[in-house]
Amino acid sequence: MKINELKPAKGSKRRTKRLGRGLGSGHGRTSTKGHKGQKSRSGGAKGTGFEGGQMPLQRRVPKRGFSNFPFKKHYAIINLDDLNKIENAETITPELLVEKGIIKDIKDGLKVLGNGEINKPIIIKTHAISKSARQKIELAGGKVEVL
Repeated sequence: MKINELKPAKGSKRRTKRLGRGLGSGHGRTSTKGHKGQKSRSGGAKGTGFEGGQMPLQRRVPKRGFSNFPFKKHYAIINLDDLNKIENAETITPELLVEKGIIKDIKDGLKVLGNGEINKPIIIKTHAISKSARQKIELAGGKVEVL
């Protein structure tokens, strides 16, 4: 059997109802919507949470507290293992990492995490860094500059 010979199981595919195409079709006139009423009219479906005119639950429940979600920082994350892969660069910047294709986008900044080991002295310019990553870089004889 070849991929072009594959077909759906018998009876699993049904033709779509063609509504409003004349009386002879069986789905003409009211187009299977019945007579009158909210659901028979165009745009008659009410939105989610609509409770028939009653004050909806999401509006009845008191709103409290503060959410910091809209202001959350989204960092591009890189580990020490990834920094080891970079050859011939003593100063590593976020722009260099994008150029080399190690990270796709800088987002709100670059954050260096301490997963893995670093075995060469490097200078890294970053927006944020974990304690363990900073410790490992400085032990290897490198330097960290926070932008």
